[in-house]
Amino acid sequence: MATATKTKSTYDIARIRRDFPILSRTVNNRPLVYLDNGASAQKPQVVIDALSKFYSHDYANIHRAVHELSQQATEAYEEARRKVQAFLNAPEAREIIFTRGTTEAINLIAFSWGRANVKAGDEILITAMEHHSNIVPWQMLCEATGAKLRVGPIDDAGELIYDDWAKLLTKKTKLVGIVHVSNALGTINPVKKMIDAAHKVGAKVLIDGAQAVPHLRVDVQALDCDFYAFSGHKVYGPSGVGALYGKAALLEAMPPWQGGGDMIKSVCFDKTEYAEIPAKFEAGTPSIADGIALGVALDYVTGVGLDNIAAHENDLLQYATEKVSAIKGVRLIGTAREKAGVLSFILDGIHATDAGVILDQSGIAIRSGHHCAQPVMDRYKVPATIRASFGMYNTREEVDALVKGVLKVQELFA
Repeated sequence: MATATKTKSTYDIARIRRDFPILSRTVNNRPLVYLDNGASAQKPQVVIDALSKFYSHDYANIHRAVHELSQQATEAYEEARRKVQAFLNAPEAREIIFTRGTTEAINLIAFSWGRANVKAGDEILITAMEHHSNIVPWQMLCEATGAKLRVGPIDDAGELIYDDWAKLLTKKTKLVGIVHVSNALGTINPVKKMIDAAHKVGAKVLIDGAQAVPHLRVDVQALDCDFYAFSGHKVYGPSGVGALYGKAALLEAMPPWQGGGDMIKSVCFDKTEYAEIPAKFEAGTPSIADGIALGVALDYVTGVGLDNIAAHENDLLQYATEKVSAIKGVRLIGTAREKAGVLSFILDGIHATDAGVILDQSGIAIRSGHHCAQPVMDRYKVPATIRASFGMYNTREEVDALVKGVLKVQELFA
């Protein structure tokens, strides 16, 4: 990894930090150092205000009434859909399905597209660095259909062994599931190259973008992916909401996966006619306020600038990698050449959970565990890692605090 250099002074980190009220609090009588953004990012005041305003001033159900509140709420919710469309550069707003997050989006595709298109003898291809959310739904689909799950390997650095992965692509491959950025390793996969290779054998491609959208500019048209999923809470928005992009022709051909209100044209006891997309996949009352606030979060991220955020976080990652790897007794887990936002490591003779507890006593919030990526832990023969994951508001001073905290952990266990 290249030598760290200071980020440009045009990135106003002090102003950004003021926008996030939680960053001014203390934990265990110490200033909060929040380095668990890979699990969930904090929320700027504009997102908090959007939630409060909707519930206190604008609340009504959507799509179902002619009164003014309902009409305004509906327009605000659909405007949020258009914001997601713009954020991903999707061709049409109707290609954006609101979900509870990436996990639900992947399950939607596995249940709806998968049950309609995958049969015994077919294959689904993933990678060895996937989150459980991009493993378990495909295992369930394979169990239900008789299909087979294939897994592309990774090397010691945490990079996909592309040639070995590509050899697993055959005419039997019906769907490829790829994590854009690994939550456990930070590896950025060559998704465009992988999508093109998958399409050559006729496979559809789903991208798990949960860890990518907070750090990288995503253009689904340039990628030419068939499906792309992300979660609101990773990208400074509310929890319990996310989005799935799907090519319109694929979504139109897919059966609904949940039945109920708002996903129908008409219902009688003999037959139900389903609504057009996106409504066909959005049964019941959605999380309206969270959807609207997600749109506000995307506006905020766009205002700061994804290129600016990426440059700032890359500087932090390089700086943290140099500082942490210089500590005796540290082993980095995941040293890919292309990474985003994640530094995972272990300490000789010290369990990650014990380290996490001690770091918390100093106000430092990291994640310790298998990060819902147990096959990754098995690959490195470790039960868990310490994961520091960075966001737009983190600083070099917080990296220094992490280093000081790690030295304290080692001192206590010495």
